[in-house]
Amino acid sequence: MQTEIQSNPTGLNKRGWKVWWRLTRPHTLTAAFIPVTLGTAMALEITDIHFGLFFAMLIASLLIQAATNMFNEYYDHKRGLDNEESVGIGGTIVRDGVQPKVIMNIAWALCGISVLLGIYICMHSSWWIGLIGTVSILVGYLYTGGPLPISHTPFGELMSGLFMGINIILISFFIQTGTITNLSILVSIPITILIGSINLSNNIRDLDGDKEFGRKTLPILVGRKNAINILMISFIISYVWILSLILFYHVTPWLLIVLLSIPKAYEAVKKFVGKTMAIEMMPAMKATAQTNTIFGLLLSIGFIFSYFFKG
Repeated sequence: MQTEIQSNPTGLNKRGWKVWWRLTRPHTLTAAFIPVTLGTAMALEITDIHFGLFFAMLIASLLIQAATNMFNEYYDHKRGLDNEESVGIGGTIVRDGVQPKVIMNIAWALCGISVLLGIYICMHSSWWIGLIGTVSILVGYLYTGGPLPISHTPFGELMSGLFMGINIILISFFIQTGTITNLSILVSIPITILIGSINLSNNIRDLDGDKEFGRKTLPILVGRKNAINILMISFIISYVWILSLILFYHVTPWLLIVLLSIPKAYEAVKKFVGKTMAIEMMPAMKATAQTNTIFGLLLSIGFIFSYFFKG
């Protein structure tokens, strides 16, 4: 491996595009795709969709999420958390031999592209979006970078939920409509919870390793069993929240379609129960991310159906 790195300035082996694709940690990109889609779908009731803004917001969000993943890989390697036996990481440094500096440069390049897209978005909406976007990039970096990474604290779930959930949903809604409504805020809550749950599932899996390195994540503080219970309660709240909006806020009953995602949420919790090895919990993590994806897509479809079939 050393010889290969010396002959290649990037340190990248010959496995090609799959290495670069894995570097983005594609299974996490749903946390960027779903909020943009939902925020735009809700805007249909108010205005025609500006697809240029939609795609700019979508790409910028995906790039920031990918950059955050790269910051995570860089700093976990730098702090000695990752090795070739680590479970569930991108692995481009410890397994594929990519130079850490290359990963950091790519991450900042992706942030730079997202800034350019942000300028386009601001030109067609509000320059306040630029400030919010800058803070989002900073939080993405500070999640694993800086003197006290957010990922080392009990606030990882909260910060990921807020900045990848309600933040992106409301920006996506605002750049289309020029306003924020009570409904757009209320609908964003369950997706915010589910995105936080993706982070929670990751921390449940990594509990033992994180504890060894002195992290104080939520599952470490409450224990694995209680963390799984929190995950289950998060799922329940998300579904009850949508039902409450339909019953008490007179939101379109098309949103009942989200109930089709319940089996996936049940699967996520069930596959965590009784597991202690990180590799055993990978299917549960995958099911948690899929729950957010399916829930969010169905929620978006519900709003789209409501718009086209309201008559």
